Amino acid sequence: MEHLSAGPSPDPLAPDGPDEAAVLPDVAPQLRGLRRRRGLTLEAAARRAGLSPAHLSRLETGRRQPSLPMLLALARIYGTTVSALLGEVPAERDPVIRAGRSEPVEADGWIYHQAGGPGRALQALRVHVPYATRSDLVRVHPGEEWLHVVAGRVRLSLADAVHVLDPGDSAHFDSLTPHRIGAATSGGADLLFVHTLMQSPAAETCLGDGTALPR
Repeated sequence: MEHLSAGPSPDPLAPDGPDEAAVLPDVAPQLRGLRRRRGLTLEAAARRAGLSPAHLSRLETGRRQPSLPMLLALARIYGTTVSALLGEVPAERDPVIRAGRSEPVEADGWIYHQAGGPGRALQALRVHVPYATRSDLVRVHPGEEWLHVVAGRVRLSLADAVHVLDPGDSAHFDSLTPHRIGAATSGGADLLFVHTLMQSPAAETCLGDGTALPR
């Protein structure tokens, strides 16, 4: 994610043109309200999103329209969805998740495939973890996590213990335990990953460079 300055240079996360800005409703009140409910200062939220506080302030006051990638980043930080930010009424939940139903999402080399329904307390994903990326940060947050190694090998650090998981191995742990997940093979690793989506100010607290990354 790019770090933006507050200067006059063009904003790479601004809408591409008037058409995109025109179709987005006014999300400024939702952005401000969600940040405050999560107990985040403007500076802390901006740092996690890779923005300057001034830029985030402009988004929250409606002086700048967020792009869709920026909405996705902010929705993750605030523990919600882009649809909820846009005020869309969720459709009736389908219990079956078909292959190819949603496009994969890539962030810092991690590739995510949605494997569960939206808006659930449990978030299920298929994840490809590349070898040695900056996403290998230590994280601490409320909830539980479960992972199952499908291919490759995974290095899982839990507090002071380090475990190497082979294909077929699983791990289930309390997310308040400082943890780090990384691929132990040069070709990366494929996981099934389930975690609880906690709506609390402590969620997504990271130890490391302080940048919240998708999980």
